[in-house]
Amino acid sequence: MKKLIFKGVAVTAFVFLSMWGFKGITEINLFSAFDPISQALSEFELTDYVFSKLRPDPMPDSRIVLVNIGPTRREIAQQVQIISQYKPKVIGIDGFFNCEGGYYDTISCPQLLDTLGNLMLSNAIQQAGNVVLVSRLLQTDSLFKTHPGHVFDSMEYSDPIFKDYAYNAYANLPTGDKDGNGAATYQEDVKICKSIVPRIDVNGREELAFAVKMAQLYDSVKTQKFLARNNYEEVINFRGNINISDVRVKHLRENMTSVSDYNALCYAIDWIPFSRGEYDPSMFENNVVIIGYLGDYFGDSAWEDKFFTPLNTKVAGRANPDMFGPVIHANVVAMILNEDYVNEIPEWLQIAIALVICFLNVLLFYWMEKTFPLLYDGLSVIVQLIEIIIVSALVVYFFATFNYKLELSLTIGALALIGPCFDIYKGVENTLIESLTRRARKVLTTQTVENT
Repeated sequence: MKKLIFKGVAVTAFVFLSMWGFKGITEINLFSAFDPISQALSEFELTDYVFSKLRPDPMPDSRIVLVNIGPTRREIAQQVQIISQYKPKVIGIDGFFNCEGGYYDTISCPQLLDTLGNLMLSNAIQQAGNVVLVSRLLQTDSLFKTHPGHVFDSMEYSDPIFKDYAYNAYANLPTGDKDGNGAATYQEDVKICKSIVPRIDVNGREELAFAVKMAQLYDSVKTQKFLARNNYEEVINFRGNINISDVRVKHLRENMTSVSDYNALCYAIDWIPFSRGEYDPSMFENNVVIIGYLGDYFGDSAWEDKFFTPLNTKVAGRANPDMFGPVIHANVVAMILNEDYVNEIPEWLQIAIALVICFLNVLLFYWMEKTFPLLYDGLSVIVQLIEIIIVSALVVYFFATFNYKLELSLTIGALALIGPCFDIYKGVENTLIESLTRRARKVLTTQTVENT
């Protein structure tokens, strides 16, 4: 029995060393010809399929309203003035009002030419008194090299005439993995968003995410419950999107301001219908109103501030991003207000489950080899496939039913490698045994000859 346990531990160790080796090979791009395939597959998670295919569409959340942002500061000021008349709980503006690069001249920053428009926007924010403006977490180059995506040492804000009269909260969304690898640098980059960092420390001061700050101003109790989970990063429980098809014709034909490919996440109004007063004023009262870029018009195919999310109808090898940034923030607000979080198993438990299942399977393979030597090859493959299907089904079931993310990728990887690693180990073991047996026989033969 001790010998069998030792072999089980040895093969299990070999499986995990093999996975570590494969990970190292992919990181140094030895097989660069397969990069597009591996990248497409690495983006996909089983839980994405639940979001895009299996979950029933929820009803629109009437507490949240999205408004497409006006093209100029003067028009944005008018939007804020009009909306604030209807007494919303909070108005979030997902847009920066500063000069890019820090150049404050009318050539580098033409927005400064509209002095009246800037004063109108500043006054509208001040009069509203409940506006949240976005800020941006920043890293120096030296800090990025040592702590990519985790530690920030400064913030970028809108100009003082705007930010001084508003709450400020960062709009950064994670677009890489948990180590900060693969994060998007520019708006034109491919941006994949599945999670949010609710709060972060910047030089000893706690900063809140844009969506979290809006939720806090709407319902501080529920937001505190969310923050009390104390997770550095939270998986976003996406509820829905706004329509991404061109609805300008539909609006004229059907007198609609918001339609959706799903049941819509919330009500959404394009900036032209809004400027014409084509909306129900009661939708703003006591609600969260988010003003942000949703395309130049509803249906615009622009990639600016647009992300790939699990709601994308193509779950792997995606072609077009599906969700604008303000809609992601609205999903986070809805998640907090509905207390509908996604729970995850800790990393140590992921490793423990993979180790235990791998070890038990090694013992099972030894038993099958001994009991059914002629059928072993076929049985081992069938067992691997069945187990991978069962584990994958459990991941989908727990996420769809309980909002519980069983991150069992390590387990699935181990199950896929058990068969090959077991065969390699057995081959090496048999070769060593044969080699040692030959040497022992040779030694015994030599000693017998010498004795005679």
